[in-house]
Amino acid sequence: MDIIRNDKQGAKVKLERTPTGPPKKTDKEVAKTEFDVLGEELFDLQDLLWGAKMNSVLIVLQGRDTAGKDGTIKHVVGSLNPRGVSVISFGVPSTEEREHDFLWRVHCKTPRLGEFSIFNRSHYEDVLVARVNNLVPKELWKVRYQHIRDFETLLTEHGTIVLKFFLHISQEEQEKRLLAREEEPRKAWKIAAGDWEDRKHWADYTRAYEDVFALTSTEQAPWHLVPSDAKWYRNLVVARAVAEALRPYRETWQARLDEVGKQKKAELRAWRKKR
Repeated sequence: MDIIRNDKQGAKVKLERTPTGPPKKTDKEVAKTEFDVLGEELFDLQDLLWGAKMNSVLIVLQGRDTAGKDGTIKHVVGSLNPRGVSVISFGVPSTEEREHDFLWRVHCKTPRLGEFSIFNRSHYEDVLVARVNNLVPKELWKVRYQHIRDFETLLTEHGTIVLKFFLHISQEEQEKRLLAREEEPRKAWKIAAGDWEDRKHWADYTRAYEDVFALTSTEQAPWHLVPSDAKWYRNLVVARAVAEALRPYRETWQARLDEVGKQKKAELRAWRKKR
């Protein structure tokens, strides 16, 4: 199995039993060919989404440090037309943001009809970092799971296709990537002592993520656990999942565009008659 799709609230996932690498005998060159084909399909689907303006797409990317959120954006989202894509990264809340509820800053960044929004980290930091680092009391972060479910339900009821991805890497692979940053001058700017400090809390983050999957997975807003030790395979799996989620809408979007096309032609004929 190349991906775990968790779409049932309460379903338990054990990360230590979840693969971080590609299945055996997976051919890298075959995977690249498939990825290129998927890229063309995603571009076409996005074009229909943009024109029909019946839905929007929210992609949430979560993962431990070095899991490859930026790389996924570069390769998978790179297949899309940037005209209709926004990438948002949620860092430490500003003073103004802290003076509102935790979802206030997130809601205004969700996608408009016809567009994609990519969250590089997201509202889930408020039940991950806030929990592990004791930034807020337990009684506060515990109720946030329900708030998140309600928030995502609201989005889906208004036409947003919500796709959540956890980029799953092993401790060993993370260490290799952190050390590689120190060896490569072009990546040295990414070095942060906090990344090594967070490794001390690996088990705490594991439990926090497992609770996230159990408490915020729904049929409308599922979690996808993506093996991410191999970057090329991670990109392929995410592209597959996005394409599979959008394909069922193709005929509906095309029908809307066909209807709009008929209306536009009628308007053009009427204009010509007046000339």
